[in-house]
Amino acid sequence: MRMLHAIRSQFCICLFLVGIVSIIGLEKVHASDHLDTPTVIADPAADIGDLYAWTSSDGKRLNLVMDIVAHQFSNRLQYVFHVDSGQQFGKTMASTTILCRFDVANNVECWAGSRDYVRGDAHTPAGLESEKHTFRIFAGLRDDPFFNNVKGTREAYNVAGAALKNGTSADGAGCPSFTPATAQAILDTWRHTSGGPATNLLAGWKTSAIVVSIDLDVVTTGGKLAAVWGTVHRVPHGHTAQIAHVMDRHPAMPALGEAIERTARPLIKNGLVGGPLDQEATSYARREAYNRVARTGWGRFSQDIERNLSLYDGFDGTCGNQWLADRKAAPSKRYATLAKLFADDRIWVNTSSSSCTQLFAVEFTAFGTPGALREDCGGRTPNYNASNIFRSLLTKGMTSGFDDGLEHDDKVHSTSEFPFLAEP
Repeated sequence: MRMLHAIRSQFCICLFLVGIVSIIGLEKVHASDHLDTPTVIADPAADIGDLYAWTSSDGKRLNLVMDIVAHQFSNRLQYVFHVDSGQQFGKTMASTTILCRFDVANNVECWAGSRDYVRGDAHTPAGLESEKHTFRIFAGLRDDPFFNNVKGTREAYNVAGAALKNGTSADGAGCPSFTPATAQAILDTWRHTSGGPATNLLAGWKTSAIVVSIDLDVVTTGGKLAAVWGTVHRVPHGHTAQIAHVMDRHPAMPALGEAIERTARPLIKNGLVGGPLDQEATSYARREAYNRVARTGWGRFSQDIERNLSLYDGFDGTCGNQWLADRKAAPSKRYATLAKLFADDRIWVNTSSSSCTQLFAVEFTAFGTPGALREDCGGRTPNYNASNIFRSLLTKGMTSGFDDGLEHDDKVHSTSEFPFLAEP
């Protein structure tokens, strides 16, 4: 019966993915991080849709969510939260690895470095508490909190692409000089779906969520600023999880296998590493490399990001007004600061604060951005309007003004009640 359920689940996933392909073309999906490479498209259990990180309202824990496209986890994979910590933005001194793996029955086994451990069935809303009571974990189906007018986005990119093919020029930094009429058409198209009201392609999308709420002193040994990123690794050959047969005393955390997926901030990989107007083969190749590169190699993607930042900068018809764009620098350096920031792709959380209301609050504070909430935790909660904030920063240099017509998810998610994401 369990095998039949698994087959049915995978069949439903395949039907859903086929539906997306038939609507807009799989290579054109620009959700946050969903369906980003051929590797994870072939194995949805390896595909991180989004990553979330924020402090608890009592200021004692860091809440972490990794949602996975498939409807169940794989015993051939390792799911990992990396929490780096330091005293200064951009510089971290310590790192905690939270590694989880599953058996064929989807029981979980999870380590918080060498500090704590848990194993068992974590699919009930209460989840499981670790042996030393430093963290709680949930692992099961929830509603995907990410919302995005994917079709409107694709149609807006098509408007921009057509203008470029018809002779729209670019300045020395690569920013296209769209006419006011074209810029308005891009914005209007982005705010609609096939000419009608904006719709969320991911409405009702069920996700397999790994939710961890962990004591701050476990993950902030290097300082009160935490930088979070997530990865998926293949379990080394011959080491698939057999949790039911593990000895009563918990084993040491296993070594990480080959990395095949990573994500942190929303839309970096799908929006900036593989650009919206790139050829499919080129885009996939860069994203695959991005998923596999070691931490020390992240900076090599700055040039990809700069090139696509220049495209976004022109969408509103004005070049040089993107967040952190340097108009005084040589054209080739205009987008260098933001590209470097995004290439170091981690979600920054000020764990000294228990108020989490502003995406990029830590980054805004570090760069003296007007409107920065210096006492905010930043991070990313399930309720941030991440897509529209991201687009507005890249086009207008503000946190609003360039949106896709959607303001919130179709479900209500919590930032205080574990496991946070709404029921599917």
